[in-house]
Amino acid sequence: MPEKVRFRVKLEGQDKDWRELTDRRVNYTNLAPKHYRFLLKACNNSGVWNEEGASLDFVIPPAWYQTNWFRAACVATLLGMLWGTYELRVRQLAAQFNMRLEERVAERTRVARDLHDTLLQSFQALLPSLQAGINMLAARPADARKVLEDTADHASQAIAEGRDAVQGLRMSTVEKNDLAVAIRTVGEELASAASTQPSPNFNVVVEGASRNLHPILRDEVYRLAVEALRNAFRHAAAQNVEVEIRYDEKYFRLRVRDDGKGIPSDVLSGDGREGHYGLPGMRERAKLVGGKLAIWTELDGGTEIEVNIPGARAHVKSTRTFWHFGKRSATDTDEKEPIERD
Repeated sequence: MPEKVRFRVKLEGQDKDWRELTDRRVNYTNLAPKHYRFLLKACNNSGVWNEEGASLDFVIPPAWYQTNWFRAACVATLLGMLWGTYELRVRQLAAQFNMRLEERVAERTRVARDLHDTLLQSFQALLPSLQAGINMLAARPADARKVLEDTADHASQAIAEGRDAVQGLRMSTVEKNDLAVAIRTVGEELASAASTQPSPNFNVVVEGASRNLHPILRDEVYRLAVEALRNAFRHAAAQNVEVEIRYDEKYFRLRVRDDGKGIPSDVLSGDGREGHYGLPGMRERAKLVGGKLAIWTELDGGTEIEVNIPGARAHVKSTRTFWHFGKRSATDTDEKEPIERD
């Protein structure tokens, strides 16, 4: 009586216990790739079970994405990505550190050169005059007095030049990041110390909403502005000096205008006056921050110095991500033809 035969099955590796079939078919789905043994027991119509039963061994091979070599490749790829990201970050930090270090070294080298070429050489040149005045004291006191007075004047000028060189080391300030206040402060100091009478008029104009600038770039712009103001007040004999600061999404612009004597063409086209490094220094600073320097000048018609820096390079952008992977162009509306544009 086959209809009374009962069956029990068990799939080793899948079933925890035997199960009795109510149908003559058994299905298994979503089996993991490995070795299996299918066991079968039967019971006759008298209720006697065959304890030995029957068995069938079979293997389900893994798909390519289930193999150990694929898992190992995924782990190796992930570790490689993490290591590459770490190396990239380390290189970025090293590049930023080296860049700042090179900038500071270059700045101190420039100041050391200024001190050597201005202050030290000026005092060294005073020694022969002092010695000559001392030698004339006994025989020609009037001439000795005149020589010593001239020497004192030259010493005052040398001290002023040394003060200017040392001032280059001073940070712009501006912990509050207010470039306009820093420039206004030094401009008012230079205006009050100007030799012309009456004192020159000085004004700072800010266009656009003030934005945070990168600290190193801000310091370089500040020093460039100070050099331009120093030239306007001390060498150009200007009566009106104006600084214009413009903040824009696409660019940052600084302009320094004066109505002074202008810059001689031979000085503008060369490296500046011998022993003075104002123009070369401004060119170096503009290049250092990735900006464009333009100078318009006319004899007895004043001078205008402008530097444009791409906004993406100048402005500090806030970010919430830990990994930081960190561009000018302004349309010139002036009708004057620039004499120089670096």
